[in-house]
Amino acid sequence: MPFSVSARLAGMMFLTYLIWGSWYMTVGTYLTATLKFSGTQAGAVFGTTALASMISPLIVGLVADRFFATERVLSTLFFLGAIVLWLIPQATSFTAVYSLLLLYCLIFFPAVPLTNSLAMRQMTNPESQFPPIRIFAPIGWILISVLVSWLGIEAQSTPFLIASVCSVVMGVFCLILPHTPPGAAGTKTTWKSLLGLDALVLLKDRSYFVFLIASVLACIPLTFYFSFTNAYLNAVGVVNAAGKMSLGQASEVLVTLAMPWVFKRISIKNVLLIGLATWALRYVLLAFGNAEDGMWMFYAAILIHGVCYTFFFFAGSIYTDSIAPPALRNTAQGLLTFMTYGIGMFLGSFISGTAVDLFTTTVGGVEQRNWMGFWLTSAAGAGVIALMLLLVFRGEKKAETAQVFAK
Repeated sequence: MPFSVSARLAGMMFLTYLIWGSWYMTVGTYLTATLKFSGTQAGAVFGTTALASMISPLIVGLVADRFFATERVLSTLFFLGAIVLWLIPQATSFTAVYSLLLLYCLIFFPAVPLTNSLAMRQMTNPESQFPPIRIFAPIGWILISVLVSWLGIEAQSTPFLIASVCSVVMGVFCLILPHTPPGAAGTKTTWKSLLGLDALVLLKDRSYFVFLIASVLACIPLTFYFSFTNAYLNAVGVVNAAGKMSLGQASEVLVTLAMPWVFKRISIKNVLLIGLATWALRYVLLAFGNAEDGMWMFYAAILIHGVCYTFFFFAGSIYTDSIAPPALRNTAQGLLTFMTYGIGMFLGSFISGTAVDLFTTTVGGVEQRNWMGFWLTSAAGAGVIALMLLLVFRGEKKAETAQVFAK
């Protein structure tokens, strides 16, 4: 792959995740500390990401597969997203914030699978060529997290404005991405294809079907971390919480680079099991850590983010691309997003928000949260899902898995 192409793909990953990271990790703090939303309301707002992921990626993926070049679809999405991001800080009521953030997520979340698909379309060997490109995603996230933390704006609406400006830049940048025409252009259009149902053919593969179900279940405990960790660390007195949390993306860079080695030696089943076990460990560390002599537990919980995140989302994207027909790869990535960021995260957002309220009591007019109970419940959830996966999912042997990713 020419350097000019790889450089543009790396820039695409960097900017996409810089925009996402601008607001995603601190939105829970903004909603609860500044707008005074309840845990259930904050969880519901956070769940807009999941609702959007269930609605739009399949549709937009279909558009990119059949009608328009992927880079132009992406450019349009980022320009529209910039407008909505600029409006969000003007909203203060639950209804207004919820509606605007849902609208933005409907625009933004199709971009995540489309960037993966566009990058892999330029590659002859994605399992080895994609990781060095994908590492620029967490680098973008790290940079913006450190900036937000350094500016001391974690509880403000300013991150949305930063994301808006960056989204305009990305909209322009998309116009110089490698031309990626629709893979299924000129093919017969049916109602099934218009609804994005062609991707359901992947479910005939029993291993992939079970993989999707396991990924959905795994996303439930995952959401506990994304929704409330920043708010928790700020509540217990951790200084520069967003900056410290960016260490998780640093570990993601290292784990991403190791994924080609992982794919060749570990089955999909064991990748998922290791990921779930790591999530359970992370929550135990959060439960027993503190901002003083237990600070090392917080650091450890953050630093294992690379395994927690990459063993699901990154591995799932590569796996999906490896088995999807070329004409359906955008739609297949949309299906994966629908199942994980959509159904899984939606369930997780609802459950995590309800759990925060369940572990909250009011004493003398002041809310007190039992964070230890909250995190230990999260750990138990990850453990139960890991046990279910161990018993139900047969998975592939190492040799067979290596052949799948070597296609």
